[in-house]
Amino acid sequence: MPGTTMERCIRDCLDCHAVCIDMAMNHCLETGGRHVAPHHFRLMMNCADMCATAAGFMLSGSGLQREVCALCARVCEACARSCEDVGDMERCVAACRRCAESCHEMGAGARALQSAEVLPM
Repeated sequence: MPGTTMERCIRDCLDCHAVCIDMAMNHCLETGGRHVAPHHFRLMMNCADMCATAAGFMLSGSGLQREVCALCARVCEACARSCEDVGDMERCVAACRRCAESCHEMGAGARALQSAEVLPM
């Protein structure tokens, strides 16, 4: 896909946000059972929120975007595992994994930045 790493990450975050909301509100609620288990359903909603937040941090040019993207990658990975365990959620698994990969790339420098920063006392 064309675009910078950040542009791709923003697209992947916004796509993952939309897929998680759509799957949770339509597929999961209609299917019931394990699909609406509290832990799974909350994680899907948290993932959607985190993806929207990460996209917002990148779009605003925040100096904290790398740290937020690193956290977003962790949430997306957890959501992908949960959706895979529940089953019949391939679209969500794929969107979460794609977003996690993009966010890993964006967040790769987060630790280096944190260790290089000197905070005033």
